[in-house]
Amino acid sequence: MWAVFAAMALCTVFAVVIAMAQVVVTRHRAGAAADLAALAAADTALQGAPAACRAAREVAAAQDAHLVRCTVRGDIADVTARARGGPFAPDIRSRAGPAATTGRAAEPIPERADPARQ
Repeated sequence: MWAVFAAMALCTVFAVVIAMAQVVVTRHRAGAAADLAALAAADTALQGAPAACRAAREVAAAQDAHLVRCTVRGDIADVTARARGGPFAPDIRSRAGPAATTGRAAEPIPERADPARQ
C-alpha cells in the first residue's frame, strides 16, 4: 500500500516539475521574441512607426509569438510580445534603439607587437 502512495507522490512531483519547466521555457520564448521584435522595429524605425511595427509583428510571428504592443518614439522601439505554452501566456516587454553616445571618442586600442615577427 505504501508503494502506491510513494508512486503517486513521485508522479505529483514529476508533474509539478514539468509544469514549472514549461513556464520557464514559455517565458524565455516570449523574451526572445520580444527582443528580436524590438530589434527589428528599431532597425526599421527610420521608415516610420507603421513599417517598424509591421517588421516587429513579422519577426514575432516567426518566433511563434504574438505582438501585443508596439510603440516607436524617434529611433527607440518598445514592444511587448506574448508566447503561448500550454495554459501559460506571459507578456514580455523589450526596448531597442541606438547605443547612447557619451560625447567622447573611444580610446584607441594599443597595437601589440606580433610575436611571429620577433
